[in-house]
Amino acid sequence: MQRLIYPTNSPGISFLILIGFTLICAFVSQVLVLMIYALASGDAAGVLSSSMNMGSANGKQVGLFHWLLGASSVGTFMLPVLVLQFIERKSPINYLPFAVQKSGWLFLIAVLFLFAFNPLLSLVSAWNMDMQLPESWSAMQDWMRAKEDEMARLTENLVMNDSICNLMINLLVIAVLPAIAEEFYFRGALQNILGRWIANKHVVIWLTAIIFSAIHVQFFGFLPRMFLGAMFGYMLVYSKTLWIPILAHFLNNASVVIVAFYYHKQGKTYEQLMADNSYHVGLYFLSLVASVALGWYFYKLSSKQNTNKWNQAG
Repeated sequence: MQRLIYPTNSPGISFLILIGFTLICAFVSQVLVLMIYALASGDAAGVLSSSMNMGSANGKQVGLFHWLLGASSVGTFMLPVLVLQFIERKSPINYLPFAVQKSGWLFLIAVLFLFAFNPLLSLVSAWNMDMQLPESWSAMQDWMRAKEDEMARLTENLVMNDSICNLMINLLVIAVLPAIAEEFYFRGALQNILGRWIANKHVVIWLTAIIFSAIHVQFFGFLPRMFLGAMFGYMLVYSKTLWIPILAHFLNNASVVIVAFYYHKQGKTYEQLMADNSYHVGLYFLSLVASVALGWYFYKLSSKQNTNKWNQAG
């Protein structure tokens, strides 16, 4: 009996399916959380007001934002990819490559690279924070700065606490769920779709990283997040498994949550946390050398386990 061959959707159709279900799932998930919170509290107006004023979260509002963040990860980023994969399940496209590597060294090297690259990333972050637009764009810069300050206040209210319970919740909604859901979406699905449109894998990786950073709407953190996105993209390209970028993404986010928890326990402020990211110039040089060496070793080791062909898994 002849084996049936199912046609693959064009990248344009796959992209439209992904975006369509992103809008639907994002809206439904957020509305569901707000409705449940409103019914539980009996104060629909208060819940709606709290959701619109993220920068002043406290007490019950923090709990609401935990739920909203979790729903955002699952609804906006995870579910659309699962729906897309289900719709195209009979095609050869695999949006969620989870092949287990023969060597655990790739995971270790990825982790070491992440920490080796951190000083350079903090330097890029400092440059980005000091970014100044032309005088004619001052209104836009003021708006961008206001959005950045709002997100900083929300982050401070969420992560600066000394409760073990809140620490665990923060690790879940800030580290675990975003690491899985965002890697599903950006590296698993979007990078895959763009890779079927564009032949050059480097263009695909950096374009995906730019979109990944832009979607967070934090303009003065755009560059470091873009570099992280590119790093996650290259990890997928050479390892052929989402597990490695998911692990790296999780460790990056979790480290912020844990350090913030430690700072608060020590009686330090969020401003001190953000200010303690500068290093000696020699460490930046060592960071560069170590990052290049580890990145090259990751590439060489992964090349032994996979072909060098640029395939649809991105």
